[in-house]
Amino acid sequence: MALLTRNHASISADEFFEMVNSPEYAHQHVELVAGEIVPMPTTNPEHSLIVGNIFALLWWFVRQHKLGRVHVGDAGVVLERHEQGRDTIRGIDIVFISYVKAPTLPQSSFLEVAPDLAIEIMSPSNTVGDTNLKINQLLRAGCPQVWIVHPDLRRVDVHSMDGMRVYREGDTLSGGDILPGFELAVSDIFPK
Repeated sequence: MALLTRNHASISADEFFEMVNSPEYAHQHVELVAGEIVPMPTTNPEHSLIVGNIFALLWWFVRQHKLGRVHVGDAGVVLERHEQGRDTIRGIDIVFISYVKAPTLPQSSFLEVAPDLAIEIMSPSNTVGDTNLKINQLLRAGCPQVWIVHPDLRRVDVHSMDGMRVYREGDTLSGGDILPGFELAVSDIFPK
């Protein structure tokens, strides 16, 4: 995880927004992790296909039942704010935020409310350490459930404050209390 911060001073979420909208960062995909700018790799075709498969089914269900909004494409979510400016803004592949949490579309540059559901698709460039950090940051911020999709293993790890459960092909993911009635067969996530 290479850092792009120009000096050792921590960067706040507001400073980060200004920086990423400058010409210097125009063609870079980055996150802010504990006040440090971290590059994010571009995705591969399998990754984008899996994002699309999950998004399509989730979006359709959420829209039909008027439950909230589904954001896709590494939506920037503010997960930590600190007085010292060591803020964290992570890009999340797919995010569901209920109308209960956010009745209107946020007008700020980033989502300032913890998602009800965060979904990350693992890429070869993801490290276990950074993925675990992101899971913990999401849970601490108030996200009740985080799905980590493993294309190479064809499985989904569902994380909550109660622990982790593994779902494999042949299993069905459930929206539970977050998305009552929503079900997604693990086999429908991965390319055939």
